[in-house]
Amino acid sequence: MAKANLLVTYDPTHPGKAKDEVKALLGETGEDPEFLQSGIEGVFLIRIEEPKKTVKKLVEICSGEPDKFGYTFKWIPVDKWSSSDIGDMSAEIRNLENKIDDNEKWKLDLTKRKYDKYSTTDLIMSLTENIGKPNVDLKKPDKIVKVDIIGEQAAISLLDAGEYLDVQKIKK
Repeated sequence: MAKANLLVTYDPTHPGKAKDEVKALLGETGEDPEFLQSGIEGVFLIRIEEPKKTVKKLVEICSGEPDKFGYTFKWIPVDKWSSSDIGDMSAEIRNLENKIDDNEKWKLDLTKRKYDKYSTTDLIMSLTENIGKPNVDLKKPDKIVKVDIIGEQAAISLLDAGEYLDVQKIKK
């Protein structure tokens, strides 16, 4: 089964308008999205050709024309999927450590849905232990270790700062 490589959060009260917005915006970047079954209100799981390049383009579009983003909130490329077992997620995150240079600033950003095995704080404490890089910076990181837990699955990515779109932040 094809796995999603782009996660988009949206206003769950307007799924149709949000989906049209996603199609229009991805169309502007030359992408033809395949929507996969998410089973979660407010989250689209999408498969596209170039998720990181595409999100970088969307950051530019949003910076210039923020009104085009009326129903979507976050656009997150996904590198890997794992089970939401803390051991499995830790193993995937350990694999990312060598992709962060010692002089780069980084942070772990975690979101969880339909998951209550551990508190967010406990998860962040456990998962950050897998990265032995000294420069944690929660305000202006060079790299973001992004973990999105959706029930039994976890989407894990290592993103440069410009490869993650938070529409609300840009609109401010």
